[in-house]
Formats: sequence, structure tokens, C-alpha cells
Amino acid sequence: MHWTIGKVKITKVVELETVGSTRFILPLAGREEIQSLPWLIPHFANEDGRLKMSIHSLLVETPEHRIIVDTGLGNDKQGRNVPTWNNRNDPFLEKLTAAGFAPDSIDIVLCTHLHVDHVGWNTKLSGGKWVPTFANARYVFGKTEFEHWRDHSDDAAHAAVFADSVKPIADAGKAELVPSDHRLTEEITLIPTPGHSPGHMSIHIKSGGAEGLLTGDVAHHPCQMYHLDWSSTADSDQKQSAATRRELFSRFADTPTLVIGGHFNAGHIKRDGDAFRFVALG
Repeated sequence: MHWTIGKVKITKVVELETVGSTRFILPLAGREEIQSLPWLIPHFANEDGRLKMSIHSLLVETPEHRIIVDTGLGNDKQGRNVPTWNNRNDPFLEKLTAAGFAPDSIDIVLCTHLHVDHVGWNTKLSGGKWVPTFANARYVFGKTEFEHWRDHSDDAAHAAVFADSVKPIADAGKAELVPSDHRLTEEITLIPTPGHSPGHMSIHIKSGGAEGLLTGDVAHHPCQMYHLDWSSTADSDQKQSAATRRELFSRFADTPTLVIGGHFNAGHIKRDGDAFRFVALG
């Protein structure tokens, strides 16, 4: 999957794809409700109304930088709430390299937030220790997000994620904490989009007169564009996440902005009555 926004190139590299088995994250997204939104099929759901989702990284190439946005689940991790996310042995780094993005060629790692499925490949196990996977990169975390998980990791699963995928980056001196509206490069500015997590950020790209939006987990699936109140079970503040969805989607609806989700493919946001729908590319 490749997209272009002016002089910026975006490549999607998938770690894991699923069809169905998503009710634990979006309990209101029943099959009949999904089938009643025909614009979701076939790109974002199948004929049976089962959701299509993926865990992936987005590789963003600007004229000066090679950036990986979100780093999936990772290998060899333990203490995850989803059993199949433990002790994984996936050739993700080989997939990255085959796509032209050897880990040593990445110079910025940017995490929209610090949940389990967005930070896993920040680190890899080497000699019994967690070390930065992207040895030549600086890792950009939202300051609000980092401090929240550092100070409030009461949940054992969140604590495990922070301990093996975030803290080793800070300990190695590679973490750069930024405000949620930080301008990262000439082309890339962060947008504060809290609700899914306290310091969640989306990514706005502008280049050559074109615009792009990497939503992160503002929505896990395009069905949440129509059902703005369908908040994820993983949202830290479900009321705030719904308000953030309305605000963000209103800003970019009915524009040529290329929109790519944290767990779904690219398209354009269109107004649909009091809500929105998503038109897939291709």
C-alpha cells in the first residue's frame, strides 16, 4: 500500500490483519448494524458484516526524513491481555526491510499514543534486554501521553507495555517528549486528539498543496464515523473520544485530504447527515 501527499510518500506495512473478532473492542458494531452501512463493504467489512481491521505501521518519507508511525505489537512480549499478542514471532522487521525500510534507515519513530498495539516494535529482545529496534532514530512521544503512562500504570498490562516498550527508550536517552500540537517537520504537524488516551495525537501532513491525516486511534474503524458515539472499550474517556471524532472529522470532511486510519486503509471523509461516511480509495 503506497500513497503520495505532495513530496511525502506513505507506505503501509502490515503486522496483523483480522476479519471479525472485533466485538471486544467495538461492542456496538453488530453484523446487522454494519450491513446497514453498505459503503463499508467490501473495503472495511465483508458481506456478513464482519469488520476488516489491521495492526500496521505507516512509513512516512519526507525529503529529509524517514519516519515510522506506530510500531505494532512486537515480538517476544509478555503480560498482554490478548493471549495471541504474547510471545509473538512475526517477521515484521523482514517485511519492513523488504519494503525498503531497513530498521537502521529510520531516523524518527513517532507514536500517536502508547497503547500495546502501537509501541511493540519500539524495542526488541537482545541478550535478555529490551533495546531500541531503530538504533539510529529518535523516538517522539507526546509529553502528556508519556507522563500519564509513566505515572498511572496501575493496570498490570499497561505497566508491562510501558516497561518493555517505552521505558527502555527513555533509559537509552532516545525519547523526545513533545507537546501534542508539535510541528515535527516542515510537512508534519501533530494535532491533539485526546479521548482514546489522555495524550493521543493525530498527524497532519501538508506538502505541495496536498494534505493528509493519519488519525491514529481516534476511530478504530470507519463505522465510528457514522456512529460517532460508538466509543471503543479501550478509550480512556468515551465521552471525550466521541467529541474528538466529531471535531476532527468535521475539520477534514468534504476536502481532498487523504485520511489513513491506525487500523484501516485510506479514503476520504464525507458528510452524511449529522455524521460522516468514509469513501475508500480504489
